[in-house]
Amino acid sequence: MEQMLSKWQPAALSLFRFITGLLLFQYGVAKIFKFPVIPYFANIPPLIYTAGMIELVLGALLMVGLLTRPVAFILAGEMAFAYFMGHMFKTGEPVWLPLLNNGTAAIAFCFSCLYLATAGGGPISLDAMLRKKS
Repeated sequence: MEQMLSKWQPAALSLFRFITGLLLFQYGVAKIFKFPVIPYFANIPPLIYTAGMIELVLGALLMVGLLTRPVAFILAGEMAFAYFMGHMFKTGEPVWLPLLNNGTAAIAFCFSCLYLATAGGGPISLDAMLRKKS
């Protein structure tokens, strides 16, 4: 069973990279283009606008698998920053539990991107296509 499933690991890695990029990209679209309309993103401060730009551009690069390792590393850092600044210390006093500070997604994205920074984008990516050409 393990051998049968392990043959799908490279394709699953590419799918994981694409979905992670797509989810981050949607946050960027919501913050920058206000679509879909989310009241929380209506009047965002410059720092969240900047985060939206990073998520929009780097999320798109992650979806296609271009420069996956550095892009994922930057996104992991952005998500760690988002967790500490936007969730854990949002009220001034530290709220450590992600269930109470709504930081679960930021933590999940941080470690997903950290994994992609070490594992790469998989065989179905522009990185892999460019490696084959050179």
